[in-house]
Amino acid sequence: MTDSPLSGRLGALRALMDAKALDAVLVPRGDEHLGEYVPPSAERLSWLTGFTGSAGLAVILKDRAALFVDGRYTLQAGQQAPKAHYEIRSLTADGHIAYLREHLGKNRRVGFDPWLHSAAAVQALKGELAAAGIEPVALPANPIDAIWNDRPAPPSAAIVPHPLDYAGVASADKRIRIGHSLAAAGIGATVLTQPDSIAWLLNIRGNDVPHAPLPLSFAILMADGHVALFADERKLSPATLAHLGADVTVAKPDLFGPTLDKLARMDKAVRFDPANTPAWVAGRLEAAKVKLSPGVDPCQLPKAIKNAAEIEGAREAHRRDGAALVKFFTWLDKQMKDAPPTEIVASDKLAEFRAAQDLCQGPSFDTISGAGEHGAIVHYRAVPESDKQLAPNMMYLLDSGGQYLDATTDVTRTMILGEPTQDPAPPFYPGAEGPYRAGQRPLPVRYFGRPAGRAGARALVGPWRRLRPRDRPRRRQLSLGA
Repeated sequence: MTDSPLSGRLGALRALMDAKALDAVLVPRGDEHLGEYVPPSAERLSWLTGFTGSAGLAVILKDRAALFVDGRYTLQAGQQAPKAHYEIRSLTADGHIAYLREHLGKNRRVGFDPWLHSAAAVQALKGELAAAGIEPVALPANPIDAIWNDRPAPPSAAIVPHPLDYAGVASADKRIRIGHSLAAAGIGATVLTQPDSIAWLLNIRGNDVPHAPLPLSFAILMADGHVALFADERKLSPATLAHLGADVTVAKPDLFGPTLDKLARMDKAVRFDPANTPAWVAGRLEAAKVKLSPGVDPCQLPKAIKNAAEIEGAREAHRRDGAALVKFFTWLDKQMKDAPPTEIVASDKLAEFRAAQDLCQGPSFDTISGAGEHGAIVHYRAVPESDKQLAPNMMYLLDSGGQYLDATTDVTRTMILGEPTQDPAPPFYPGAEGPYRAGQRPLPVRYFGRPAGRAGARALVGPWRRLRPRDRPRRRQLSLGA
């Protein structure tokens, strides 16, 4: 996208900030469920900045702006977000807070959408900014939505039953088991805001976001096993309603707030997960004076413990996925002799082979098809402007996966398309050995996330120094896969 539309959008947001007496606005990449995958209607960060990665946060001030991304997207953000408007910074737990404290004085106001930040994140934001005399302001409506005139409609994909053959355990059994664990802890109900938890608990699936079978919804699970599901009723067919049964009540999404208020009538506490629950939900519960018991989403650990049917499903899905990959590699080998494909052509062909497999619902993420130096770009995604043709004796990174009814796959392969022109191994061995050796050293808590002084630095750098200078790769030449 050219700079002109993005400049206009940034200007429109700043005009809105002036109208609302805001000195800064936070624009995260996320939706009301705080997940990695979001529907087009929630791609606010991309619409504003041009950055299309799966994690990021923009901090917009009146005279400057910064885009915070993690290490996977440093190169991509620099290419997509206009350099004239956005400074690219590292996405850390408090990096954006430090930025605000650096550039804002006392008595300034920072606006944020409480639906798009977790309760824990907002608590930290308020504490840090209060110390600097800066006021965080929870906005009643998202400011991007007010200026995004052609914003896509919210997703409306059907919610469908997930067959017991693949789930392995009936929804009623899951609800009773989780309910008993809540009751044993003295908790009367838990608020569920993560669609993967709701999909697992109720044995349902959806198609509201790319690459993941998630039904975007909210739910409240009572200790007796009853569930209130807040979802657009038009998304549920009679068959799905029958599957849910009498112990699951379906309500309109706009009744979620009033139902949270009613939890104040309970004698027992209500569980919510501060790290994964929107601040809006936590604020509503607190305003209603609900007795709260913060804790981890009770579905997360049981969901991670796979039953026999799920384990077998994973095996079968990988067999089918492996067959698709074998067919692709056979095709690629032939094409390299006849007509080498481009990155996009290869990626599309692999998708065809996967789609032909039983139970395949599509890719599990955007395929990373990186030829040559593109394989060293973390989370590279080929687009027409960058689409590189594969060539004999070239290194090729292929990171891809399939979404099947019985499991999800994620397979990374780095290969040489023919014979290497020079030994590619030397740069790879030190690249793996350095982090391994550093990982063997005990790191003090204060050094978490970086080498522990000179000893850690030696562990990382030492293996590289053993390489001959001509064998040391430049930064963009090294790739250990995704």
